[in-house]
Amino acid sequence: MNENGILIILSGFAGSGKGTIIKELLQKYDNYALSVSATTRAPREGEQEGVHYFFKTEEEFKDMIEKGELLEYANYVGNYYGTPKAYVEEQLSKGMNVILEIETEGALNIKRDFPDAVLVFVMPPSVEEIYNRLKKRGTETDEMIRKRMIKAGFEISVVDRYDYLMINDVLSESVELFNSIVNCQHMAVSRNIGYIRDKKKEFERFLSSEKEN
Repeated sequence: MNENGILIILSGFAGSGKGTIIKELLQKYDNYALSVSATTRAPREGEQEGVHYFFKTEEEFKDMIEKGELLEYANYVGNYYGTPKAYVEEQLSKGMNVILEIETEGALNIKRDFPDAVLVFVMPPSVEEIYNRLKKRGTETDEMIRKRMIKAGFEISVVDRYDYLMINDVLSESVELFNSIVNCQHMAVSRNIGYIRDKKKEFERFLSSEKEN
């Protein structure tokens, strides 16, 4: 079977709980790696450089773009976000399933360039729940929450271009569902063409030896 890792793009509305799903997944399973994004956004309280994000100035970020060091990048609510390429490629070659937590624009760009990437969109049970979760954070102004709700209205219009939709109501169930999606993808015929080709050759050799006997 295919031993390479799978590239999984996880997107979702602000407040959908996608970050919590990833945290629980990484604690429970050892075959996942989270790609750390670069961003021009200011760090939030408790966020660490190289753990949550690589925090860059706008000039530094644009330099990474020019050097082709990003797998994808996008501007979201006034800040740049992007995925450093080297880390992702290294982890996939080791057989790790790499999760990218990125916005829809970047996700669709990656899907265009890497058709084998798996796109998963996470959303809360209702629109009201999105607003309530953002409000409950207590980290953003009413104006920023309004902008995030407007952004969510755009995002829902492109969800039909994703591969899977997850409603994050019960966290433990969402974690198991996500892992099941990835396991099924590992068994996809399209990812195991080389294995199938080898088995065909084995049958040919076996049948050929049978004829000789």
